[in-house]
Amino acid sequence: MAVLDVRDPVAVAVTEAIRGGDVAALRALLAARPWLASAAIRQDGEAAGTRSLLHIATDWPGHFPRSPEVIAALVAAGADPDARFVGAHTETPLHWAASNDDVAALDALVAAGADIEADGAVVAGGTPLADARAFGQWRAARRLLEHGARTTLQDAATLGLLDRVEGLVEGRVAEEDGSGRPDRDDITSAFWGACHGGQLATAQYLLRQGADPDRVGYDDRTPLDIAVAAGADDVAAWLRGRGARTRP
Repeated sequence: MAVLDVRDPVAVAVTEAIRGGDVAALRALLAARPWLASAAIRQDGEAAGTRSLLHIATDWPGHFPRSPEVIAALVAAGADPDARFVGAHTETPLHWAASNDDVAALDALVAAGADIEADGAVVAGGTPLADARAFGQWRAARRLLEHGARTTLQDAATLGLLDRVEGLVEGRVAEEDGSGRPDRDDITSAFWGACHGGQLATAQYLLRQGADPDRVGYDDRTPLDIAVAAGADDVAAWLRGRGARTRP
């Protein structure tokens, strides 16, 4: 696999074509250089790492012009839809599309055969759904569910899939990774996720199952902190009514 420096003229040209949605220019570059579709671009310093061209197409902030056509052109020329970032994590392009709530790119990658259950997320090494859920990218999370993504207890609670949450907590269904029935820590983590997702009924159920309403979770936030940050006013009001605290 060829690795180009981010300042290489070919890297600059192909990046501009991808992010500008210039499909004709992209196809011309790919046709003139058959190796390019499977190449990667290395960047040092801030945001250091080596990324595939499909990562370029799904990088922050995403939502680039004509992204489904760009992705299709890259895959047709030989780009791997499951290519891995090389650096601080091993996310695939689908992880990045999910993290940006870029549903158009997400759909194009799934259509190209991207692994919807690929691991490597910045969030506990999980799947693209884990990224979408953790970053509050609800459209992408819902679309991944539509594509058949599996859900952990944390996923299900954050997205308000109460039937699945009840089944997992009560032992009527099992986690697909083979782990056992959730303990209080698992239930508390799921409760935090439900507050993040604004899922009042799910949060109420998990509290009845023994969740700690004041546990400090991700980003040093309590369930009340994250409900307020997420604009989940009904959840925040309910938590306050139960005496829940913000982090000092």
